[in-house]
Amino acid sequence: MARGVQRQSGASRTTTRARRRARGRDNDGIIPVLARAVRDVETAVSRGPSTPSTRTKFQVIALLVREERARVKADESSSDSYRADQLKRLDGIATILAKVAVREASLLALLAEDAVVGDAAKSLKREMLAAAGIEPSEDEVSVSTPVTSTGTMKRQVVPQSVVSRQLANPFLAPDFTAPGPREPRPQRLASWELIGPLLNAFEYAADGASACMALPDESALRTSGGGEMMPHQARLIAAAESGHRTFLLADEPGLGKTAQALLAAQAANAYPLLVVVPNVVKTNWAREADRWTPEHPATVIHGDGDTVDGFAEIIIVNYEVLDRHIGWLGDLGFRGMVVDEAHFIKNKKSQRSQYVLQLSEQIRARAVRPLLMALTGTPLINDIEDFRAIWQFLGWIDEKKPRSELMEALEKTGLTPADRGFYASARDCVIDLGIVRRRKIDVAADIPARRIADLPVELDGAAGRSIRDAERELADRLLSRYEAALEARTSGVVVPGIDHDLVRRVARAELADTTTAKTGQNVFSMIRRIGQAKAGLAADYAAQLARNVGKVVFFAKHVDVMDLAEKTFAERGIRYSSIRGDQTSKQRQKNIDAFTHDPDVSIAVCSLTAAGVGLNLQVASNMVLAELSWSAAEQTQAIDRVHRIGQDEPVTAWRIIAAQTMDTRIAELIDSKAGLAARALDGSDDEVGSAADVQLEALVALLTDRLSTSS
Repeated sequence: MARGVQRQSGASRTTTRARRRARGRDNDGIIPVLARAVRDVETAVSRGPSTPSTRTKFQVIALLVREERARVKADESSSDSYRADQLKRLDGIATILAKVAVREASLLALLAEDAVVGDAAKSLKREMLAAAGIEPSEDEVSVSTPVTSTGTMKRQVVPQSVVSRQLANPFLAPDFTAPGPREPRPQRLASWELIGPLLNAFEYAADGASACMALPDESALRTSGGGEMMPHQARLIAAAESGHRTFLLADEPGLGKTAQALLAAQAANAYPLLVVVPNVVKTNWAREADRWTPEHPATVIHGDGDTVDGFAEIIIVNYEVLDRHIGWLGDLGFRGMVVDEAHFIKNKKSQRSQYVLQLSEQIRARAVRPLLMALTGTPLINDIEDFRAIWQFLGWIDEKKPRSELMEALEKTGLTPADRGFYASARDCVIDLGIVRRRKIDVAADIPARRIADLPVELDGAAGRSIRDAERELADRLLSRYEAALEARTSGVVVPGIDHDLVRRVARAELADTTTAKTGQNVFSMIRRIGQAKAGLAADYAAQLARNVGKVVFFAKHVDVMDLAEKTFAERGIRYSSIRGDQTSKQRQKNIDAFTHDPDVSIAVCSLTAAGVGLNLQVASNMVLAELSWSAAEQTQAIDRVHRIGQDEPVTAWRIIAAQTMDTRIAELIDSKAGLAARALDGSDDEVGSAADVQLEALVALLTDRLSTSS
């Protein structure tokens, strides 16, 4: 009996193990992933018309069910009962798909064998296979979906508005009529290695000669946006108007490369236009597009592109998010592409370089003579090899040899690398393809001796959201004060609309109320928080300037902003001098001398209050104002550390402005007070504004805007 019970227990254990193995196998593979996905689709369609993402998921589920059914039937290593069970589960998923399709008939077209499978569907299919632990086949790993060094797939997205554009009548269909690249017939140079000699031509055959193509005379200086081009800008636009289509625009910072690129695209009718930029300048590109070419709407891709306008003619994307958008960008049908700070792609092994080169190749394959522009003040950073990626982006060379246009130009010289005059001639051939290099000193007559250039930046992430929430909280508190004052009014006077006199009294009361400091949401703490949030972006831009033009002065108001900037420079291997108020006179002068005389010290990090007066920093002609001051005079004093007697070059002060925050309004107020001060010095009777005026007017503007939106 005991032995019988024991045998029965052993059989029971065997059955239990078998059931566990079966349950394990049931939870493995693609079927559980499909089951979850089809329930999601069923729920979404039951709530209303399907969205593009739901339709994509529906199609991918159908594709994978079809493929898995074929795989299970062909699997001879499994038992008949296991295959029957798997097919039954797949039938259940297919039944749900059929019910969903009956609910929304338009989905039936996605079940057809010849239904078009777009990039979004291919990307989702790869994600679902990865979730099931299945390695995608080689044909599923397309060129438009790069693989990281670890072998994992990059997350791809397609913004909803882009899907809408694809489903609607496209504003510009891809042009597949472009002739294939013309390869020259094998001639004298066919057997020569030419890329090395071409690069060496710029290293050894310059002889102090300018690296700038011949440009036509400037065209009319007025633009459709109402701006006025400077002569050196207009000459490049004239080249685009005359039919030139590739440019390495290497003007020094401050000479308006952004405007030139936008107007060149307009002259070439290169729309839609793709602009790839560093994160710190993408908002400025949108603003400049609105200024110079307002009839061609621009949109900026942030994150996954939830706010992108798929129908815009100028699409601006930063390098950091290019990976997740590479698929749909490659299929949009661009007729022009601009790469700002093009030295970012110098490392051809980097993913950002590979993405940019891939997009360039796709554009050149689809469009007849597209506009391609590489913008950088420093095309060469480490060595002459930095040219390779930029030349390849522009279509001048490929991996191994010059392309047809450059090869034909080299053939016409009648020389080979063995000839003495080859290098100078080869250099000229490359320059004529579109290298444009002007320095500030070369066009000094075109530009003002001193100018302030605003650079708006977006505060993304948690810091940006926190600041916007705090600004709303401050506006709500002002509104409560205003409404309380109205209710307490006993005079019976009723002012239609906004009582602007009361608004100013409320703003003054806010400034005088010391208790609000405890909340951390007063005008002073707001500006400090904004300064902290944009410190990294300001330091990033200063680092770019330092690599482009040499010495840069970085001004900040608060110590923590200076600390963060110095940390950024140290991490990037950029030497700097720190000039602060807590230093001894000896230490301060030592740091000033290091910036002035040591060629390896690129940046002076200065306190806006401590270093704003009494210093001579004219060794630099570019400066970054990371934080706003409360007065125009303080800002002017800082700029005058660089713009002073003995300065040989025009001075540019790059003022970093946090877009969509109080920062923007304060910058406008400072500028208005600066104009007022100038008028006062010229004999006007107007009162010159103070820092307190700016603080008051900032609160007045905040409350006025809040009242306007609440009425």
